[in-house]
Amino acid sequence: MSELTPEDRARRVKVLLYDVDGVLTNGDITIIPPLDGDPNVRATEIKSFSAHDGMGISIARLAGLKIGFVTKRNSQVVAIRARDLKIDHVYQGQSNKVDALNKIIAAENCTLDEIAYVGDDIIDLPVMRKVGFAIATANARPQAKAAAHYITPNPGGQGAGRDAIDFILNARGILSQTIEQYLDPTSAEAKSADIGSGNM
Repeated sequence: MSELTPEDRARRVKVLLYDVDGVLTNGDITIIPPLDGDPNVRATEIKSFSAHDGMGISIARLAGLKIGFVTKRNSQVVAIRARDLKIDHVYQGQSNKVDALNKIIAAENCTLDEIAYVGDDIIDLPVMRKVGFAIATANARPQAKAAAHYITPNPGGQGAGRDAIDFILNARGILSQTIEQYLDPTSAEAKSADIGSGNM
């Protein structure tokens, strides 16, 4: 039996999961300490996300994909971004990401072959080695790229999340029609899938 192509794998995907730092961001974590220097007061954390990825998630939802974030860090910024994007599954504080993967499989009643995961570093390897479609970002560590079935043209925080969506929908042959449906002002499905103005 011949090896499956990335397109073959992409066509089976029902659930698309993302790591966050280095995938949906460029990996920078900016921490601003409290003004009084009190280490017991929560510092302000800043991350930058790509508007292209946000738009892509609306398009992916319109196409019927479920979306999830699985990240090792706990961050209020990620919680806010996930809320704004209406993310279906959000797992933070995951040192063993396979635990979250198993919960998502149970919740969605799907198989490993129907899951894609986008990662960039060695902590992502256990999940990337299990799912049907493993994706690495252009800025990923060599080990993550070696485990990937597909590598995005763009790095994390600069459209890699959108690259994954475009590839999956292109493999299905529905990217153009899904975009046109999104642009149709009379489409109730498009309005439902959208994340709202100002929150891309």
